[in-house]
Amino acid sequence: MNRLTSFFTEARAEFSKINWPTAQETIRMTAVVVMLSIGIAAFLGAVDYALLYALNNYLLQ
Repeated sequence: MNRLTSFFTEARAEFSKINWPTAQETIRMTAVVVMLSIGIAAFLGAVDYALLYALNNYLLQ
């Protein structure tokens, strides 16, 4: 039981050392992640479309 109490005491001490981001930083970083996700999805969609077009028009004639 003493080890369990020690664990939670140490965990609480470590959580107090965490430097949490502000609301503004969280919003900004979330926007960056969303924009990068949209950009990567658009790029992969364009590559998929180009490869499908090439396959249908040049390789399967």
